[in-house]
Amino acid sequence: MKTITTSTLLHLDASPRGARSHSRQLGQTFLATWRAAHPQGHVIVRDVGHEPPPFVTEAWVEGAFAPSADQSPAARAAIAVSNRYVDELLAADQLVITTPIYNLSLPAALKAWIDQIVRVGRTVAINSAGFEGLAKNKRALVIVASGSDFRPTSPGGAYNFLEPYLRAVLGFIGITDVQFVYAHSQNVGNPAGPVAVAEAQAALHQLATAA
Repeated sequence: MKTITTSTLLHLDASPRGARSHSRQLGQTFLATWRAAHPQGHVIVRDVGHEPPPFVTEAWVEGAFAPSADQSPAARAAIAVSNRYVDELLAADQLVITTPIYNLSLPAALKAWIDQIVRVGRTVAINSAGFEGLAKNKRALVIVASGSDFRPTSPGGAYNFLEPYLRAVLGFIGITDVQFVYAHSQNVGNPAGPVAVAEAQAALHQLATAA
């Protein structure tokens, strides 16, 4: 398993649930271990599950593509929100996303964040060779909780559209070193659930304490 060596970590929580969220619990366990192992590190927390980013609007599109001198006040306000999210991402060496799988894919709040940070001129460039990701030299860890077993190696993996999408869109902006840790089978009464959590905790401990 690859090691994580970072000085600034952006933690993105995508679950709308609170204390009962399996992904949040694992994310907090990872962060506590990471902070202990990296006392000089800095953590940026962005809770999109509880504070969802706004969806892209016409004003946002104007702010992203029109010259700044020609932008309306609404466009400037919309793109200022996006700039804040982009600045957080670009400042980080490591991105940690904790998320459930909803309806075979990612929660709407996480997709809204992605739509805010995939920006031509900020995280993506267009040149003669095509698209080039600008958020390079970063690593991403995605901690996933799900009621059923949607790991790519399981029979249910064919229904997992979260991992291939996140790998593709993160790669599109230049983040190609992406790891996934699954806490699967969390439906009530599934005996595989506690085992999956224990395995996820062990994997996250190894990643968080890596030098």
